[in-house]
Amino acid sequence: MLSSSLLTNTSAMTALESLNMTQQSLSQTENQVSTGLAISSAADNASYWSIAAKMTSNVGALGAVSNALNESQAMVSTMTTALTSTLSVMDSIKNDLVTASQPGADLTKIQTDITAQQTSLLSIGQSSNFNGVNFLETSGANVNLVASYDSSNGVGFLTVDTSNTALFGTAGAASTTGILGQTGAAFTGASILTLNITAATAGDLANMLTDVETAISSITTAASILGSTTTNLTTQQSYISNLTDSLTTGVGALVDANMNEASTKLAALQVQQQLGVQSLSIANQNTQLILKLFGG
Repeated sequence: MLSSSLLTNTSAMTALESLNMTQQSLSQTENQVSTGLAISSAADNASYWSIAAKMTSNVGALGAVSNALNESQAMVSTMTTALTSTLSVMDSIKNDLVTASQPGADLTKIQTDITAQQTSLLSIGQSSNFNGVNFLETSGANVNLVASYDSSNGVGFLTVDTSNTALFGTAGAASTTGILGQTGAAFTGASILTLNITAATAGDLANMLTDVETAISSITTAASILGSTTTNLTTQQSYISNLTDSLTTGVGALVDANMNEASTKLAALQVQQQLGVQSLSIANQNTQLILKLFGG
């Protein structure tokens, strides 16, 4: 049996200690319910918190990769659309050359149409600019598109060699590089952008048609390259999305609170808190009884 004392109320001290422990558990559980996290700081579990923090950081980086992939897809789509338009214009030039090969054809009038088509080719290539990047009007450098990230190897890239997609260099019609800028058959000594049939012979026209066919083939190849790049970007976007989901799930497994369990525990602790307050009140009544003895 516990003894009573004016200076020390052992029963009240025990009840108060029990209530404090309940309050601490209640505070922790309330935090879990309100934040949804069982581990919200390193103090809760240093190991799990550290792993989760690193994984969360990687999820953020993968989000940036996903945004970059979306931008790259739009960029490649712009170039692909431009190449499709280029092929259409090249077909028109090809048709003009076939028409010019007919005896008695008015070469001057046909050249007027070809000149308009050449202007269109320049316009298409020069306007295919996406955020300062152009695969068609370029000297042929590699373009590295962000495709992945991991903490060990850093950023990974999908590389597009624009020397295979360039229609002409930055000099426009005066370019001597690219599919449309390079000099064609030795007999004509002209590029697709500079060919002129006004005084062309039958042999000249045959060489020009050969040059146009070669250019069309190269443009088709360039479009195929960009098509493959689009497929790779789509595949990578799907992978990054799945990886992000996996990491997010992993983080949740480490730090997320079991809300059913936490809510049940919260209700139990609230009852325990009420009982603790009652126990402390009862224990404090012992001192009141002793005071009554002195008062009597």
